Amino acid sequence: MTQSFPTNERLMIGSLLAASAGGFDAFTYLQHGEVFAGLQTGNLILLGVHLGQGQFGVTIHYLIPILAFIFGTMVARFFQHTIKKSKQPLAAPQLIITWEILLTAIVALADPVLPDLLASALISMTAAAQLQEFRKLKGGPFTSLMMTGNLRTVAEGIYDGLIHHNTDASRKALDILTIILSFSFGAGLVGGFSHMFSHYVILISTLFLSIIWFVFWRSRLILSKEQGK
Repeated sequence: MTQSFPTNERLMIGSLLAASAGGFDAFTYLQHGEVFAGLQTGNLILLGVHLGQGQFGVTIHYLIPILAFIFGTMVARFFQHTIKKSKQPLAAPQLIITWEILLTAIVALADPVLPDLLASALISMTAAAQLQEFRKLKGGPFTSLMMTGNLRTVAEGIYDGLIHHNTDASRKALDILTIILSFSFGAGLVGGFSHMFSHYVILISTLFLSIIWFVFWRSRLILSKEQGK
């Protein structure tokens, strides 16, 4: 019997989230000073390297996305606490996705007049909101932003599947591998079309998020109808 999971924990949603997240990092790296929106470990490494080399003037480029990520997490947490009062299914996930769409759309439209630091900060806030809300895939831990842990999960699942014949581990490895490939796909799309569409290329991530929003809206509509019967 196939186990049913909440809409926001399904593989399709996780894959779309990962694709959008890959686009976030590719966009800020290519268009806004080679910083990362979601991969704050990378920003911390670059911050430390430049501090160690005495290049204090450029550290602000890495510090701002880090601080924006922290602030973005707090904003998402505020949304989560506020929406807790609502009994509607998928209310919090859909609100966070709406917030992500809004931020990415603002950056796409206002990018020509936005300083690099502000643009990267807004996308870092977007990534933070996504990480704060979407942390489960089919009931297990999951991240759409950082692939190091996902690579470890894939390696563990392959080992357990091959050596111990654990079919659940093999299935989990395949799911997480799909997430990793989706992340790379999103980054590849943004990278490939960056020269053609310039700052508008972030709308690729917006498109992925919009698909998620529509899926949530449809699921909420179906659930509301079922509850009304």
